[in-house]
Parts: sequence; C-alpha cells; structure tokens
Amino acid sequence: MKKVLLILAAIIVIVVIGLFIFIQTGYDKSFDSEYPVTELRINPDSAMIEHGRYLAYGPAHCAHCHSSIDKLEALERGEEVPMTGGMEFELPIGSLFTPNITPDKESGIGNYSDGTIYRMLRYNIRHDGQACLELMPFFNMTDYDIHSIIAFLRTREPVKNERKPNTYNLLGKFVRTVALKPAQPEAGIPNKIKRDSSSAYGKYLCEAVANCKGCHTERDLKTGAFVGQPYAGGFVMGPDKSTQGWTFITPNITPDPETGILHNYTEESFINRMRGGRVHTFSPMPWGPFSRLSDGDLMAIYRYLQEVKPVKNKIEQTVIMPEES
Repeated sequence: MKKVLLILAAIIVIVVIGLFIFIQTGYDKSFDSEYPVTELRINPDSAMIEHGRYLAYGPAHCAHCHSSIDKLEALERGEEVPMTGGMEFELPIGSLFTPNITPDKESGIGNYSDGTIYRMLRYNIRHDGQACLELMPFFNMTDYDIHSIIAFLRTREPVKNERKPNTYNLLGKFVRTVALKPAQPEAGIPNKIKRDSSSAYGKYLCEAVANCKGCHTERDLKTGAFVGQPYAGGFVMGPDKSTQGWTFITPNITPDPETGILHNYTEESFINRMRGGRVHTFSPMPWGPFSRLSDGDLMAIYRYLQEVKPVKNKIEQTVIMPEES
C-alpha cells in the first residue's frame, strides 16, 4: 500500500511539474505566423482624421482607458488629454496596464506600422504577436472607422511615457496558455457604414464601438467570456484602484418593463441623461466621452436598445461603498 501511495504521489508531482512547465513556456506564444501583419498605408483626408478624433474621444472612448487616472477629470470636462497610457486594470489573472498610444517612438506607437495597429484593433494581437484580452471590442468595426482612429492617432503630439509591464499570476498564465486566442471578426463586415439615427446603426455602435454590450452583460473576468444575457447587466467592476475601492454592478438596459432601467426613458430623456454626466465620481462608465456623442448617435443607440430582447434580471444594487464591499 505504501508503495502504491508513493507511486501516486510521484505521478502527481510529475503532472504538476509538467503543467507548470507547460504554462511557463506557453503563455507568451506568438500568433505572428497565423495572423501576419498586412501591408497597409493609410492616406487620410481631413474628414477621416476628424472622424477618428470623434471616435477616440467619443463613442470608442480610447482616451478614457489610455490616459492616466489623474487626467480623467480633465477628460470629463472635454479636454483632449494625451493618450499616454498607464491605466491599471486589476483582474483575477493579474494587473494589466494600458499602453501609450501617442506617436512617441520609444514608448508609444511611433514605430508601429499602420498594419500592426490595424491587426491589434481587428484581431487583438499586439505588436509582438501575442494575443490580449478582449478589452477593446473593435474587431467588428468597419475598416473606415479603424483607419480613421489610426490616422487620428498619428496626428497627436508624441509624449514619452513608459508604462508598467503587465503582470500575470499563475491563473493568468494558464488562461493565456489554454484559452486566450485572437479575436474572430464576424463575416461580411462592410468597409464603411452609413451614419444615421437608425437602430441598425445603434447596434453597430453598441456592439462594435462603444462596448455597451461588453459592460452591460455579465462576464467572467478570468477569461472575458460572456456568461449572462446580452444587456441584462450584472457585470461587477471593482473594487480596485481605478474605482477607489467602490464596487459597481452594471444595470439591466434591456426593455424589460419590470427590471430594465431604460423602460421608462423617452428618446429625449435618454439623450439628456447621457449628456448629464456622472453621478458617482469613480464609476467606470465613460460619461465624459459618451456625453459628446452626436444627437444622431444617441438616438440610434436608444432605438436599438428598445429592440433588444427583454430580460427579467433585477439588479438590486448597482453601487457598493468601500466599507460595504
């Protein structure tokens, strides 16, 4: 019996060591061979650059994540703060820091080709070939919108700011080894989409640009996978440094008459609320960028959200104070 136990113990040790080696040698794998950088040179006109500005400081809210916490107040006021990165996301898999996306050649994107940045936005593959978490849901964005963002970023002033490297715990390395893959865009994405106030355009904004679905749907923070019904809320954010210890649970924004918070909103009151700004200082909702959306874009979002499947999901509490967390 003792011999059997020793054999079993040895097998367990070998398996654990093997798994550890597998994780340590596989979590930083490159997808360069499967998703090579394509030749791309964007030749923008002034309209494309201005559209990129609108997206970056508006619905795509690039500046909200790619600026430092101390600049968020200025961003809320409407200032075009430099997107120098450094924002920390504390997740169950480790700490992730947003990169500097100014054109600085040492610490930013100044030495990255248009194709390299395009691959990042389309497939969530970094310049070094590694896949990253689906924190930017832009893989279903039109080429015109992606090109516009890239073109606008090229016009910004270079600012040197070396961000901290991402740190992954053992769980994070395991997830990166076995679960993290490049994004898979839907088939048939148009090169350009007509901007209007239709619900169809609202769906595009909600799911490919503004990430309404990504935050208002319950998710597993270890993998980023959706585990709840679309737009039914329940996604927990915080407590962490960015929320200053507060916890926020996203509300249900489906048109369910009993539990959906938008049920009693009119188009006008919805636009007024989106223009009204934040109520809670440390809320992760990018109120500043969203308040600058055009009336047409806000109408489109409202109209689409009125058409999504109603889901009965009562979120009892959306804000939890630090001492309650």
